[in-house]
Amino acid sequence: METKLSRRDFVKSTAILGAAAAMMPSALAQADDAAKTTIAFVGCAHIHTPDFMNKMKERKDVKVKYCYDHDPERAKKWADFQKCEALSDSADKVWNDPEVQAVVICSETNRHEPLVKAAAKAKKHAFIEKPMGISAKDSYAMAKALEDAGVLYTTGYFMRTDPKHIFLKEQVANGAFGKITRASAWNCHSGSLGHWFDTDWRWMADVSQSGCGGFGDLGTHMLDILMWIFGDVERATADIQISVGNYGPTDEMGQGLLHFKNGLTATLTAGWVDIECPVTLMISGTEGHAIIDRGDLYFRSSKVQGADGREPWTKLPKSPALPIHQFINAVQGKKDEPLLTPMEAAKRVAVMEAMYKGSKKETWVDVAY
Repeated sequence: METKLSRRDFVKSTAILGAAAAMMPSALAQADDAAKTTIAFVGCAHIHTPDFMNKMKERKDVKVKYCYDHDPERAKKWADFQKCEALSDSADKVWNDPEVQAVVICSETNRHEPLVKAAAKAKKHAFIEKPMGISAKDSYAMAKALEDAGVLYTTGYFMRTDPKHIFLKEQVANGAFGKITRASAWNCHSGSLGHWFDTDWRWMADVSQSGCGGFGDLGTHMLDILMWIFGDVERATADIQISVGNYGPTDEMGQGLLHFKNGLTATLTAGWVDIECPVTLMISGTEGHAIIDRGDLYFRSSKVQGADGREPWTKLPKSPALPIHQFINAVQGKKDEPLLTPMEAAKRVAVMEAMYKGSKKETWVDVAY
Protein backbone atom coordinates (compact mmCIF):
# COMPACT_ATOMS: atom_id res chain seq x y z
CA MET A 1 0.00 0.00 0.00
CA GLU A 2 1.41 3.41 -0.96
CA THR A 3 1.70 5.89 1.93
CA LYS A 4 1.26 9.55 1.14
CA LEU A 5 2.86 12.26 3.32
CA SER A 6 0.72 15.15 4.45
CA ARG A 7 1.92 18.60 3.46
CA ARG A 8 2.94 19.24 7.08
CA ASP A 9 4.97 16.00 7.28
CA PHE A 10 6.59 16.70 3.91
CA VAL A 11 7.71 20.17 5.00
CA LYS A 12 8.99 18.76 8.30
CA SER A 13 10.97 15.96 6.62
CA THR A 14 12.46 18.39 4.10
CA ALA A 15 13.60 20.68 6.93
CA ILE A 16 15.27 17.78 8.73
CA LEU A 17 17.09 16.68 5.57
CA GLY A 18 18.19 20.25 4.92
CA ALA A 19 19.57 20.60 8.42
CA ALA A 20 21.43 17.29 8.07
CA ALA A 21 22.88 18.39 4.75
CA ALA A 22 24.01 21.67 6.29
CA MET A 23 25.83 19.76 9.03
CA MET A 24 27.63 17.44 6.63
CA PRO A 25 30.56 19.74 5.69
CA SER A 26 31.34 20.34 9.38
CA ALA A 27 31.07 16.65 10.22
CA LEU A 28 33.25 15.75 7.25
CA ALA A 29 35.84 18.35 8.28
CA GLN A 30 35.93 16.91 11.81
CA ALA A 31 36.34 13.40 10.45
CA ASP A 32 39.11 14.61 8.15
CA ASP A 33 40.94 16.28 11.06
CA ALA A 34 40.60 13.14 13.15
CA ALA A 35 42.39 11.15 10.45
CA LYS A 36 45.35 13.54 10.40
CA THR A 37 48.52 13.48 12.50
CA THR A 38 48.29 16.43 14.88
CA ILE A 39 51.50 18.29 15.62
CA ALA A 40 52.65 21.60 17.09
CA PHE A 41 55.58 23.87 16.35
CA VAL A 42 57.40 24.72 19.56
CA GLY A 43 59.76 27.59 18.84
CA CYS A 44 59.76 29.14 15.37
CA ALA A 45 63.12 30.94 15.37
CA HIS A 46 65.38 28.76 13.21
CA ILE A 47 66.26 29.71 9.65
CA HIS A 48 64.75 26.41 8.45
CA THR A 49 61.38 27.19 10.05
CA PRO A 50 59.79 28.49 6.81
CA ASP A 51 60.79 25.32 4.97
CA PHE A 52 59.37 23.05 7.66
CA MET A 53 56.20 25.13 7.85
CA ASN A 54 55.68 24.84 4.10
CA LYS A 55 56.32 21.11 4.08
CA MET A 56 53.81 20.50 6.87
CA LYS A 57 51.22 22.70 5.18
CA GLU A 58 51.64 20.75 1.94
CA ARG A 59 50.94 17.43 3.66
CA LYS A 60 47.22 16.66 3.61
CA ASP A 61 47.69 14.11 6.40
CA VAL A 62 49.08 16.59 8.96
CA LYS A 63 47.27 19.13 11.12
CA VAL A 64 49.28 21.86 12.87
CA LYS A 65 47.25 22.74 15.98
CA TYR A 66 49.55 25.22 17.74
CA CYS A 67 52.51 27.48 17.03
CA TYR A 68 54.36 28.42 20.21
CA ASP A 69 57.16 30.94 20.46
CA HIS A 70 58.30 33.16 23.32
CA ASP A 71 58.16 36.05 20.83
CA PRO A 72 54.41 36.87 20.42
CA GLU A 73 54.86 38.38 16.96
CA ARG A 74 56.69 35.33 15.70
CA ALA A 75 54.10 32.98 17.21
CA LYS A 76 51.26 34.93 15.56
CA LYS A 77 53.03 35.11 12.21
CA TRP A 78 53.36 31.36 11.90
CA ALA A 79 50.02 30.58 13.53
CA ASP A 80 48.36 32.79 10.93
CA PHE A 81 50.26 30.94 8.21
CA GLN A 82 49.12 27.56 9.52
CA LYS A 83 45.64 28.84 10.52
CA CYS A 84 46.12 27.50 14.01
CA GLU A 85 46.33 28.80 17.59
CA ALA A 86 49.22 31.04 18.59
CA LEU A 87 50.85 30.54 22.00
CA SER A 88 53.49 32.80 23.51
CA ASP A 89 53.09 32.85 27.30
CA SER A 90 53.70 29.12 27.71
CA ALA A 91 53.87 25.88 25.74
CA ASP A 92 51.92 24.01 28.47
CA LYS A 93 48.82 23.82 26.28
CA VAL A 94 50.86 21.74 23.81
CA TRP A 95 52.16 19.37 26.49
CA ASN A 96 48.71 18.89 28.05
CA ASP A 97 46.80 18.31 24.82
CA PRO A 98 46.38 14.55 24.18
CA GLU A 99 45.55 15.24 20.52
CA VAL A 100 49.09 16.53 19.85
CA GLN A 101 51.20 13.52 18.93
CA ALA A 102 54.44 15.24 18.00
CA VAL A 103 56.30 18.54 18.08
CA VAL A 104 58.77 20.29 15.80
CA ILE A 105 61.19 22.31 17.93
CA CYS A 106 62.82 25.18 16.03
CA SER A 107 63.63 27.51 18.91
CA GLU A 108 66.93 29.22 19.61
CA THR A 109 69.41 26.52 20.62
CA ASN A 110 69.80 27.82 24.19
CA ARG A 111 66.05 27.26 24.67
CA HIS A 112 66.12 23.62 23.57
CA GLU A 113 66.75 21.89 26.89
CA PRO A 114 63.59 22.89 28.83
CA LEU A 115 61.43 22.41 25.74
CA VAL A 116 62.89 19.01 24.91
CA LYS A 117 62.60 17.78 28.49
CA ALA A 118 58.99 18.97 28.60
CA ALA A 119 58.26 17.15 25.34
CA ALA A 120 59.81 13.97 26.71
CA LYS A 121 57.84 14.23 29.95
CA ALA A 122 54.62 14.69 27.96
CA LYS A 123 55.51 11.71 25.71
CA LYS A 124 55.47 13.81 22.56
CA HIS A 125 57.54 12.60 19.62
CA ALA A 126 60.11 15.28 18.81
CA PHE A 127 61.82 16.62 15.70
CA ILE A 128 64.50 18.96 17.06
CA GLU A 129 66.38 21.19 14.65
CA LYS A 130 70.15 20.84 14.87
CA PRO A 131 72.29 21.23 16.83
CA MET A 132 70.68 19.40 19.73
CA GLY A 133 72.15 21.69 22.37
CA ILE A 134 74.69 24.30 23.38
CA SER A 135 77.12 21.82 24.93
CA ALA A 136 77.80 18.12 25.35
CA LYS A 137 76.34 18.25 28.87
CA ASP A 138 72.91 19.61 27.96
CA SER A 139 72.79 17.53 24.76
CA TYR A 140 73.41 14.27 26.62
CA ALA A 141 70.79 15.26 29.20
CA MET A 142 68.24 15.82 26.43
CA ALA A 143 69.18 12.57 24.71
CA LYS A 144 68.68 10.64 27.94
CA ALA A 145 65.29 12.27 28.57
CA LEU A 146 64.10 11.36 25.06
CA GLU A 147 65.41 7.81 25.27
CA ASP A 148 63.89 7.25 28.72
CA ALA A 149 60.55 8.52 27.43
CA GLY A 150 60.66 6.10 24.49
CA VAL A 151 59.53 8.74 21.98
CA LEU A 152 60.51 9.01 18.34
CA TYR A 153 63.18 11.55 17.47
CA THR A 154 65.18 12.88 14.56
CA THR A 155 66.81 16.11 13.40
CA GLY A 156 67.48 18.01 10.20
CA TYR A 157 70.62 16.26 8.97
CA PHE A 158 69.26 16.26 5.43
CA MET A 159 72.64 15.43 3.87
CA ARG A 160 72.04 11.79 4.86
CA THR A 161 69.40 11.68 2.12
CA ASP A 162 71.93 12.45 -0.64
CA PRO A 163 72.31 9.25 -2.72
CA LYS A 164 76.04 9.97 -3.15
CA HIS A 165 76.58 9.98 0.61
CA ILE A 166 74.51 6.81 1.03
CA PHE A 167 76.53 5.11 -1.72
CA LEU A 168 79.88 6.09 -0.18
CA LYS A 169 78.80 4.86 3.24
CA GLU A 170 77.91 1.50 1.68
CA GLN A 171 81.20 1.28 -0.23
CA VAL A 172 83.28 2.05 2.85
CA ALA A 173 81.39 -0.65 4.75
CA ASN A 174 81.92 -3.08 1.84
CA GLY A 175 85.68 -2.47 1.81
CA ALA A 176 85.79 -0.86 -1.64
CA PHE A 177 88.37 1.69 -0.44
CA GLY A 178 90.65 -0.84 1.24
CA LYS A 179 92.27 0.79 4.26
CA ILE A 180 90.98 4.36 4.56
CA THR A 181 93.97 6.68 4.69
CA ARG A 182 92.36 10.13 4.70
CA ALA A 183 89.03 11.93 4.40
CA SER A 184 87.98 15.56 4.11
CA ALA A 185 84.62 17.32 4.13
CA TRP A 186 83.57 20.88 3.30
CA ASN A 187 80.35 22.85 3.86
CA CYS A 188 80.58 26.58 3.19
CA HIS A 189 78.39 29.44 1.96
CA SER A 190 78.48 33.25 1.86
CA GLY A 191 76.02 33.89 4.70
CA SER A 192 78.20 36.39 6.52
CA LEU A 193 79.28 38.11 3.30
CA GLY A 194 75.62 38.45 2.33
CA HIS A 195 74.44 39.50 5.80
CA TRP A 196 71.93 36.63 5.87
CA PHE A 197 71.56 36.84 9.64
CA ASP A 198 70.85 40.55 9.96
CA THR A 199 67.06 40.29 10.41
CA ASP A 200 64.88 37.39 11.58
CA TRP A 201 67.84 35.08 12.10
CA ARG A 202 70.15 37.42 14.03
CA TRP A 203 70.22 35.09 17.04
CA MET A 204 72.04 32.47 14.93
CA ALA A 205 75.09 34.75 14.90
CA ASP A 206 74.92 35.27 18.67
CA VAL A 207 76.92 32.48 20.33
CA SER A 208 75.09 32.93 23.65
CA GLN A 209 71.90 31.75 21.90
CA SER A 210 73.25 29.51 19.14
CA GLY A 211 76.24 27.93 20.89
CA CYS A 212 78.47 28.40 17.84
CA GLY A 213 79.14 30.57 14.82
CA GLY A 214 79.69 29.81 11.16
CA PHE A 215 82.01 26.85 11.70
CA GLY A 216 79.64 25.00 13.99
CA ASP A 217 76.47 25.99 12.16
CA LEU A 218 77.53 24.54 8.81
CA GLY A 219 80.18 22.14 10.03
CA THR A 220 77.72 20.02 11.97
CA HIS A 221 76.15 18.74 8.73
CA MET A 222 79.34 17.29 7.26
CA LEU A 223 80.55 16.25 10.71
CA ASP A 224 77.42 14.10 10.84
CA ILE A 225 78.26 12.57 7.45
CA LEU A 226 81.84 11.79 8.53
CA MET A 227 80.66 10.20 11.79
CA TRP A 228 77.84 8.37 10.00
CA ILE A 229 80.41 6.79 7.68
CA PHE A 230 83.41 6.34 9.99
CA GLY A 231 82.02 6.14 13.54
CA ASP A 232 82.88 7.94 16.74
CA VAL A 233 85.62 10.57 17.04
CA GLU A 234 88.18 10.03 19.80
CA ARG A 235 89.76 13.47 19.93
CA ALA A 236 89.55 16.70 17.94
CA THR A 237 90.93 20.18 17.46
CA ALA A 238 90.46 23.08 15.06
CA ASP A 239 91.52 26.54 13.97
CA ILE A 240 88.33 28.64 14.16
CA GLN A 241 88.42 32.31 13.20
CA ILE A 242 86.57 35.54 12.53
CA SER A 243 87.06 36.57 8.90
CA VAL A 244 85.30 39.80 7.88
CA GLY A 245 83.81 40.48 11.32
CA ASN A 246 80.24 41.13 10.20
CA TYR A 247 78.90 39.56 13.41
CA GLY A 248 81.26 40.94 16.01
CA PRO A 249 82.96 38.26 18.09
CA THR A 250 81.11 35.38 16.38
CA ASP A 251 83.30 33.02 14.37
CA GLU A 252 82.72 32.86 10.63
CA MET A 253 85.01 30.07 9.45
CA GLY A 254 87.17 27.19 10.59
CA GLN A 255 89.24 24.11 9.83
CA GLY A 256 88.79 21.07 12.04
CA LEU A 257 90.96 18.01 12.60
CA LEU A 258 89.29 14.77 13.74
CA HIS A 259 90.92 11.58 14.99
CA PHE A 260 88.41 8.71 14.87
CA LYS A 261 88.38 5.71 17.18
CA ASN A 262 89.13 3.49 14.16
CA GLY A 263 92.43 5.32 13.65
CA LEU A 264 91.41 7.54 10.72
CA THR A 265 92.27 11.24 10.75
CA ALA A 266 89.97 13.54 8.76
CA THR A 267 89.60 17.26 8.17
CA LEU A 268 86.45 19.39 8.26
CA THR A 269 86.10 22.85 6.69
CA ALA A 270 83.05 25.07 7.22
CA GLY A 271 82.02 28.71 7.34
CA TRP A 272 79.95 31.64 6.14
CA VAL A 273 82.58 33.47 4.05
CA ASP A 274 82.98 31.42 0.87
CA ILE A 275 81.64 32.49 -2.52
CA GLU A 276 82.15 28.93 -3.82
CA CYS A 277 82.29 25.46 -2.24
CA PRO A 278 82.72 23.13 -5.23
CA VAL A 279 84.23 20.13 -3.43
CA THR A 280 82.21 18.76 -0.50
CA LEU A 281 83.62 15.32 0.32
CA MET A 282 86.77 13.33 -0.40
CA ILE A 283 87.60 9.80 0.76
CA SER A 284 90.88 8.07 -0.06
CA GLY A 285 92.11 4.56 0.66
CA THR A 286 94.64 1.96 -0.40
CA GLU A 287 92.24 0.58 -3.03
CA GLY A 288 89.81 3.37 -3.75
CA HIS A 289 89.19 7.09 -4.03
CA ALA A 290 86.08 9.26 -4.22
CA ILE A 291 85.43 12.95 -4.55
CA ILE A 292 82.21 14.95 -4.85
CA ASP A 293 82.92 17.94 -7.07
CA ARG A 294 80.16 20.41 -8.07
CA GLY A 295 77.54 17.82 -7.22
CA ASP A 296 79.10 14.99 -9.24
CA LEU A 297 80.63 11.91 -7.65
CA TYR A 298 83.87 10.56 -9.10
CA PHE A 299 84.60 7.09 -7.78
CA ARG A 300 87.53 4.76 -8.35
CA SER A 301 87.95 1.33 -6.81
CA SER A 302 89.92 -1.76 -7.75
CA LYS A 303 87.11 -3.79 -6.17
CA VAL A 304 84.15 -2.34 -8.08
CA GLN A 305 83.69 -3.09 -11.77
CA GLY A 306 83.64 0.00 -13.95
CA ALA A 307 84.73 2.35 -11.16
CA ASP A 308 87.65 4.03 -12.91
CA GLY A 309 86.99 7.58 -11.67
CA ARG A 310 87.01 9.10 -15.15
CA GLU A 311 83.32 9.98 -15.45
CA PRO A 312 80.69 10.87 -12.85
CA TRP A 313 79.42 7.76 -11.07
CA THR A 314 75.66 7.51 -11.52
CA LYS A 315 74.81 4.03 -10.19
CA LEU A 316 73.35 5.41 -6.98
CA PRO A 317 70.66 4.28 -4.53
CA LYS A 318 67.28 5.95 -4.32
CA SER A 319 67.07 9.00 -2.08
CA PRO A 320 64.90 8.58 1.03
CA ALA A 321 62.43 11.24 2.15
CA LEU A 322 63.76 14.34 3.88
CA PRO A 323 64.15 14.01 7.68
CA ILE A 324 61.01 16.03 8.51
CA HIS A 325 58.95 13.67 6.32
CA GLN A 326 60.71 10.59 7.73
CA PHE A 327 59.72 11.81 11.18
CA ILE A 328 56.03 12.30 10.36
CA ASN A 329 55.94 8.95 8.54
CA ALA A 330 57.38 7.23 11.61
CA VAL A 331 54.86 8.94 13.91
CA GLN A 332 52.14 7.58 11.62
CA GLY A 333 53.50 4.08 12.13
CA LYS A 334 55.68 3.57 9.06
CA LYS A 335 58.49 1.17 9.87
CA ASP A 336 62.19 1.36 9.04
CA GLU A 337 62.43 5.13 8.57
CA PRO A 338 66.16 6.02 8.93
CA LEU A 339 65.76 8.30 11.95
CA LEU A 340 68.75 9.43 13.99
CA THR A 341 68.94 8.42 17.61
CA PRO A 342 69.08 11.16 20.26
CA MET A 343 72.52 9.92 21.30
CA GLU A 344 73.86 10.30 17.76
CA ALA A 345 72.82 13.96 17.75
CA ALA A 346 74.32 14.56 21.19
CA LYS A 347 77.66 13.07 20.11
CA ARG A 348 77.87 15.54 17.21
CA VAL A 349 77.57 18.40 19.70
CA ALA A 350 80.26 16.81 21.89
CA VAL A 351 82.69 16.58 18.95
CA MET A 352 81.96 20.14 17.87
CA GLU A 353 82.53 21.31 21.45
CA ALA A 354 85.90 19.54 21.46
CA MET A 355 86.90 21.33 18.24
CA TYR A 356 85.97 24.75 19.66
CA LYS A 357 87.89 23.99 22.86
CA GLY A 358 90.83 22.75 20.82
CA SER A 359 90.87 25.98 18.85
CA LYS A 360 91.04 28.06 22.03
CA LYS A 361 93.70 25.89 23.68
CA GLU A 362 95.60 25.14 20.46
CA THR A 363 95.72 21.45 21.33
CA TRP A 364 93.88 18.15 20.90
CA VAL A 365 90.81 17.69 23.12
CA ASP A 366 89.29 14.33 24.05
CA VAL A 367 85.61 14.06 23.08
CA ALA A 368 83.22 13.71 26.01
CA TYR A 369 81.20 10.47 25.79
